[in-house]
Amino acid sequence: MVLVADDGKWLTDEQLDAWLSYVAASALLEAALDRQLQRDSGLPHAYYQILAMLSDVPGRTLRMSDLAAATQSSQSRLSHAVARLERNGWIRRIPCPDDRRSTLARLTDAGFAVLAAAAPGHVDAVRRHLFARLTAEQVGQLREISRAVLSGLASSGDLPGACPGSPSPLAG
Repeated sequence: MVLVADDGKWLTDEQLDAWLSYVAASALLEAALDRQLQRDSGLPHAYYQILAMLSDVPGRTLRMSDLAAATQSSQSRLSHAVARLERNGWIRRIPCPDDRRSTLARLTDAGFAVLAAAAPGHVDAVRRHLFARLTAEQVGQLREISRAVLSGLASSGDLPGACPGSPSPLAG
């Protein structure tokens, strides 16, 4: 695999090794978490993330645009997922009272129960596949690296729903 920067320079061997390791690890981790959730709870990881994001906000309610940004989804992809979750009775879409152009997504009690049932297995899988393989120092480094990348992407406007200069909803 050949990777060349805009200025025509190649990635160093160390950068290339780090990049390829990151791509492989993140793809395999995402797949492992998705398999676990599908097997144990019948939920794709993307749906779990939507439910989890809603569970962590006041009133368990977010504007659809904010939910799209928080889950790093396009508006159309999120709308499709929310429609499915709504059919299951786990989310309810309601008009925004202060902006008629916006729609809110609200986590229902049934959706919260599904999330609560899925969470222990998901947390165990995250621990097993990621954190059990890292030292405490590496966990701190992972957090710092991830925040630096997210902050840079958010400030450049390269995240869905991000405005240049605004922090990522995932940056914590």
